[in-house]
Amino acid sequence: MREPATDERLGIMSHDTPTDTDLDEIRERVRQKRLDYIEYDFSRKKNDTLKTFFDLAQEYDTLPDLFRICVAVPLESFGVDSRLYLYNPESECYELVCDSRQGLSSPPTPAPAHVHRSKEPYSADDRYLVPVLSRAPLHEVVESRPLETDVIGIFEVFPLSSLRESDKFFFLKYANRIGYNLRKKILAQQNIRHLQFIQSLVSDIEHNVIVPNMYYRHLFNNLKKKIAALNSLSDEVDAYRRRAASGEHHAMCGQVIDRLQAIKDDLVGVYEDIDRHHMNLSLFLESLFRRDHFEKGRFVLRRKPYRIERDIIIPQLEHFAKRLAARNITVEAPPPMPEDLIVRVDFGLFSQVYANLFSNALKYTEPVPAAGGPRKALAYGYERLADFYGSAHGLKLNVFTTGPHIAPERAERLFADGFTAHRDKQDAFSSGHGLSFVKYVVELHGGQVGYEPTEQGNNFFFILPLEPLAEQAAEG
Repeated sequence: MREPATDERLGIMSHDTPTDTDLDEIRERVRQKRLDYIEYDFSRKKNDTLKTFFDLAQEYDTLPDLFRICVAVPLESFGVDSRLYLYNPESECYELVCDSRQGLSSPPTPAPAHVHRSKEPYSADDRYLVPVLSRAPLHEVVESRPLETDVIGIFEVFPLSSLRESDKFFFLKYANRIGYNLRKKILAQQNIRHLQFIQSLVSDIEHNVIVPNMYYRHLFNNLKKKIAALNSLSDEVDAYRRRAASGEHHAMCGQVIDRLQAIKDDLVGVYEDIDRHHMNLSLFLESLFRRDHFEKGRFVLRRKPYRIERDIIIPQLEHFAKRLAARNITVEAPPPMPEDLIVRVDFGLFSQVYANLFSNALKYTEPVPAAGGPRKALAYGYERLADFYGSAHGLKLNVFTTGPHIAPERAERLFADGFTAHRDKQDAFSSGHGLSFVKYVVELHGGQVGYEPTEQGNNFFFILPLEPLAEQAAEG
């Protein structure tokens, strides 16, 4: 057995394994390819066409540009038109992505009936259709469920009557090169999306997990103080026993009982705070660390119907209630929302949307003059928007806080990642990620976000499609 080869400059070690390819095998493949090209007997023009396609495919980075190159090269080289169709796993059909006459198809449109899956070239309606093959199954190339096909597209050349047999063979090889370059670019873009998602997820974890986790220190400090008070009271009880034994009776007994009850109530309250905070943090951890997110390189929603106020808003307000009260922020709730305000959302991610908005309220709510004295308040509410999404109504959900308006030049960037509208407040825990997370999650749900200055303060809102209660009930 040969020793493993090493390359100290690269810091790598390679071992012969069943998947390794040695130099002799590669040399044999080189000889075979040389013989293949001799047998192909392509003209200089066709060889130059393949080189042109290869060079341009490396020169341009994006998939849309590659689509354009696929149809532009045959048009410029041979004066023939072409169309590129790619398989869409979501619609389970081939779709036109680019046409040499019309350019990029945006959005892609369903292919006509004569375009169908085939591993062999075929003709239809004076058109020559060649399969675009991928070396890997399609589900390994794009984000989709597993598919039993490696025909990722169809390349259509027309008119067929202008093609000789040698031209047909050339376009078979040309389509092979399309498939190879498509696979490379799709994989590259998928890797970029994964890296961007992981980078964003790190910010999500910092904002929605690490910072809330710091609140545990406050809760445990409170618990420590209550335990210290209980120890102090225990010493007083011992002193009372000594006095009682000597016949010295006084009002200490009642005082001790009252303090015991007060400490017990405090301990129960601290326990409930810790339990509530733990449940909320666990919910956020579960929703941020799902396996699906990492497999797809993006957040994957688990949507179910919820009554937005009862199921999401009120639990998050209860979680923030003591901290809001500690900063003298009054919560002004509207009359109970109707039972038919149903939204299909991912519970964990959407709870974080409200948690981020209420967290901002803690930091930035300020008092404003009002009748009867200063007003320092947080309010929430809703508004129905008829036919906002075509035939579907929109539900506008508001979170309002009192304070000075945000300057227009800053308001335009509120939902940009890393931007904080209140830099002058010097908040050590302000990452500028909260509102960008809100925007991302809301848009994943098909909604949109916004900000508007209102009387006495600032209103942050988002609009979601509102589904009728009957439809939700039918879904179970």
